[in-house]
Amino acid sequence: MVYNLHAHLVFVTRYRRGVFTSQMLERCEEIMRDVCAGFEAELKEFNGETDHVHLLVHYPPKTALSKLVNSLKGVSSRRLRNEHSEQVDSAIMHGRFWSRSYFAGSCGGAPLTAVRQYIENQQRPV
Repeated sequence: MVYNLHAHLVFVTRYRRGVFTSQMLERCEEIMRDVCAGFEAELKEFNGETDHVHLLVHYPPKTALSKLVNSLKGVSSRRLRNEHSEQVDSAIMHGRFWSRSYFAGSCGGAPLTAVRQYIENQQRPV
C-alpha cells in the first residue's frame, strides 16, 4: 500500500494557560511519539510555546485522525498532569489539560518543508 498522509495538529491548553516549560515540552513530545507509534503513525515534527503545541504527523489510511487526536490529548493530559502537578494547577484548569477543540489541517497543499519550518520556529520557552 502506498500512502502519503500528513496532518498538522495544534492543541491548545485549557484557557490558554501558559503552563509549558522546555522540560514539559520534551516530555510531551516523548509521550506523543509513543502514542503515534501505537497507531503505526510517525511524529515527524513537534514544537510548542507556553500555551500550545504543534505536531506534524504521518499516519496510515486505516487510522481515523479523530481517534489518534483523542488518544494524543488523553494520554498526554493524564501523564503531564501526574508528572508535572506543580505546574498544572488543576483547580484553575478544572481538571483538564487541553482545550476541547483542536486544529487539524491536511498538509497536501503546502510543501512539508514549509510546515516543518513553521513548527520549528515556534517560540519555545527556555
